[in-house]
Amino acid sequence: MNRARTVGSKWVKTKVLLLNKELRKFVPETRIYSQKNLLDMLNKHKMVYVKPINGSFGQGVIRVEKNVTYRYQSGKVAKSFGTFSGLFSALNKAKLARSYLVQQGIHLLTHQKRIFDTRIMVQKSPKKAWEATGYIGRVAHPQKIVTNFHNSGKPLPLELLLAPYLKNPKKYNYIKSLRHLGYQIATHYQKVYPGFKELGVDIGIDKNLKPWVLEVNTAPDPFIFNQLNDKKMFFKVLRYSRANGRFLPKKRK
Repeated sequence: MNRARTVGSKWVKTKVLLLNKELRKFVPETRIYSQKNLLDMLNKHKMVYVKPINGSFGQGVIRVEKNVTYRYQSGKVAKSFGTFSGLFSALNKAKLARSYLVQQGIHLLTHQKRIFDTRIMVQKSPKKAWEATGYIGRVAHPQKIVTNFHNSGKPLPLELLLAPYLKNPKKYNYIKSLRHLGYQIATHYQKVYPGFKELGVDIGIDKNLKPWVLEVNTAPDPFIFNQLNDKKMFFKVLRYSRANGRFLPKKRK
């Protein structure tokens, strides 16, 4: 594969992860969206996410559930259906005319009844070595299903969000393991796409504290870390981004 600066396709990025047997166990089951695949995945997992193959900021993501009835939520809008055919027909009207994936739904940990995940920032250092430079929690809007900052999500310190689930020092060891997972993903991506210098790894944590790689971002935004009160992490992430040729200060004329 080429030395691409970014990879937009979630399907391509998922297949890259699946090439690595160590990383494969952290990847939710993912298939191309079709009527059969949606039905099979709902029967198997009871909850799935329907995601645009090419999309950002959580836009166009739909959560679909099967209990006694079928239900989907897109943005703040939720609808229920008595039959799968009714659900599938309505979904096809809700989706935009583009390609989608069906991804196994993960029951994420919550903060004040709102789901959260974490962004791990992995960057090439000025010495050209991969380093997990940043980590932050992202809490969904109370009425939404995505955690993205640009989609009403709230960034918060990961230590705060994990506090009800893990006590010190287990909490810090756990965060260290998440950062190491980000590092492993970056070194694997390096083999497939040698040109990358930064990755943002979105990791969801389930009720058993198992991490799941929800997405790998190949053009991650460093400015989310500026939302933390402690700016030390942000300053480092931005410094590394600039060393990698991104977000350079504008020259005065």
